[in-house]
Amino acid sequence: MRCLITGGAGFIGSNLVRYLLGRGHEVLNVDALTYAGNLGSLEDLGSLPKYRFVQADIATDGRLFGWLEDFAPDCVMHLAAESHVDRSIDGPGQFIQTNIVGTYEVLQASLKYYRALDGEGQKRFRFLHVSTDEVFGSLGSEGHFSETTPYDPHSPYSASKAASDHLVRAWWHAYGLPILITNCSNNYGPYQFPEKLIPVVILKCIHQESIPVYGSGKNVRDWLYVLDHCKAIETVVSKGRVGETYTVGGNNEMTNIDLVRTLCRIMDRMRPRQGGAIHEDLITFVTDRPGHDMRYAIDASKLKRELGWEPNHDHEALLGSTVTWYLDNQSWWQSILTGDYKLARQGLERS
Repeated sequence: MRCLITGGAGFIGSNLVRYLLGRGHEVLNVDALTYAGNLGSLEDLGSLPKYRFVQADIATDGRLFGWLEDFAPDCVMHLAAESHVDRSIDGPGQFIQTNIVGTYEVLQASLKYYRALDGEGQKRFRFLHVSTDEVFGSLGSEGHFSETTPYDPHSPYSASKAASDHLVRAWWHAYGLPILITNCSNNYGPYQFPEKLIPVVILKCIHQESIPVYGSGKNVRDWLYVLDHCKAIETVVSKGRVGETYTVGGNNEMTNIDLVRTLCRIMDRMRPRQGGAIHEDLITFVTDRPGHDMRYAIDASKLKRELGWEPNHDHEALLGSTVTWYLDNQSWWQSILTGDYKLARQGLERS
């Protein structure tokens, strides 16, 4: 396939670019390179003949249709988004601009491109929108999110993603754009910007600093390894039924505190503290996030039943390999920490 990816310099996007190139696909990566977009995640790909990069803000640039015409993709994979809940609480405006206005602009350019294709081109073309399980709100102690779960977003981030999901479905029903939507659980793995929980814990351990855990630490998330997610995205765009939504999960529910303690034990093995201390001693409980959803869990049985996808279940090994990646790639994350971001807490503002 020829794949145009928006947001391909971000965490999931950069892993997806690598995965697709490794599978023999061609990729045009369009990314604005905001704070979380990092070309350092892709620096070894620049000379590959099947890879191209364009720096552009999807919400304001206006050149996307021209790049679609020039590259002639079989699919658009729309990942470009502001994605951190805490940042959305402090500054919701950018989330509205990128996640809603940006999605509208990508849809309009893609529809214009789709309508200009010949019959065979239109049969092949797909628009895949990558979204989040956070649009569904919060679960109690039982049950799972599925493709039919009503939307109930609780943060500016999740509300903006819910809005973008609705826009994508509207362009299918109103204009016939052949769309697909995925709603995934929390991702982890290499190249994740160090404001998210897992890299925060790893880097706090490395620096021997206090590890902040929100509230009681009993909030539950379903953790999905990023390369499993990339495989799911390729599966959906190549085999999924047009107009359908697929929820993507890792079958790996953990409370935040259990996850943090697991990472601390892995760090104890890989980089022991001096004097017999353990990394778990660094854990500090802090004021909870405003509107913090209690539990997310995904039922991905539709994806398994219809398209044959399921995640890798060896999460202990995958968490270990993630810790190893951060230990072995200090130059990658150090270049981020020498900029504006210093692992500081965000998300305590109330507008």
